[in-house]
Amino acid sequence: MELPATPAATQSSSPRVSDLSEGELLQLILAQFHEAKTSVVGPGDDAAVLAPGGNIVITTDMMIEGPDFRRAWHSGFELGWKAAATNLSDVAAMGARPSGLTVALASPSDVPAAYLVEIARGFDAACQTLAPGCGVVGGDLSTAPVLSLSITALGNLEGRQPVLRSGAQPGDVVAVAGDLGLAAAGLSLLFDRCVDASGAASAEGIAGLWAEHPELLAAQLAPSPPIPLGIEAAQHGASSMIDISDSLSLDASRVARASGVSINLFRDQLGAYADDALTGGEDHALLATFLPGSVPHGFRVIGEVGPLSESPLSVDGVATVGRGWDPFDSSRR
Repeated sequence: MELPATPAATQSSSPRVSDLSEGELLQLILAQFHEAKTSVVGPGDDAAVLAPGGNIVITTDMMIEGPDFRRAWHSGFELGWKAAATNLSDVAAMGARPSGLTVALASPSDVPAAYLVEIARGFDAACQTLAPGCGVVGGDLSTAPVLSLSITALGNLEGRQPVLRSGAQPGDVVAVAGDLGLAAAGLSLLFDRCVDASGAASAEGIAGLWAEHPELLAAQLAPSPPIPLGIEAAQHGASSMIDISDSLSLDASRVARASGVSINLFRDQLGAYADDALTGGEDHALLATFLPGSVPHGFRVIGEVGPLSESPLSVDGVATVGRGWDPFDSSRR
C-alpha cells in the first residue's frame, strides 16, 4: 500500500518542535490516532487500560541521557532503580498492582558493560523492594549516540475500576502520599555543586553531597514512590489520582482540567520544600482526591476541590499557573 506523503509546503509551514510545549505537541500527535478497539482507557491518563476484562494497565516512558539524566551523577544501579520506580508509579496511579516491565536499552559503544549490568541490578532491586512480585520480563538491546532507556510497565487492576484523572468532584479533598519537593531540591544541589567549568555535569562533589543531603540526593537519583498506596487509594474510593512527575502545580492542574473542576492547595501543608514541589518535578508522589473522611492512612490532605472556575488551580485561594518539567521548554535549566 502506498502511503500518502505530507506535502513539503505543509512541512515548511508547520511549527517546529522548539515552538511547542509538550502538551501542544502531544495534542497534535494524538489527533492522528484512531481509538484502539482493545482499549478501555486510551491516552491521557498515567496508563492505558486494555480489554479483555479491563484489568490490564500499560504505560511507557523514555529516559534519555542529557534531558532526563546525567551519567556523571547517576551510578548504573541508581539509574536502573529510578527508571523502574518512575514507571511503577504510573501503574500505581491507576490503582493497579505492577506485574511486569519490559526494557529497551540503547548504549554508546564506549560505555563499560559493567555500567549496564548495574542498571539491570537497579531495575531488579527496585521491583523487589517497591513492588514485590513484579520484575523485568523482556526487552531489547541496541546502540545509540547517547544512553537511552525505553520502559513499558504493566499492571493488574484485579477487578477494580481504574482511578482516572477525570473523576474529581467539588467537595472532595486533595491528598498526597509521598514526599514533595525533595527531588527538585536535590537536582538544584547537583546543578549548583556538581558541574565543571564548562557547565557539564561532573562526578566531583557527588560523594560530599550524599554525605550532607542524603534525603535530597536519594529523592532525585533513586526515588522510592509509595507504590502500594495506589491500591490503597483505589480501595478507599479515590475519585481521581495522578503520579506527580512534572510538578505538583502542573499535575494538579491536569487533574482539575480533566475533571472539569478547580483545585485549591494549602501552602502550609506542602512541607519545607513547597516552592520546589509546586514548580519542580520528579517527586513521583501520588496525588489523589477523596470524599472527606475517607482518606486512607499514608495520605495527607493538602487541598480541596471546588467547582469549575476561570483558573483550574489556586494556592491559598490565589490563582496559580501550573509550571513544571517540560522536555520541550528550551528555557529550562
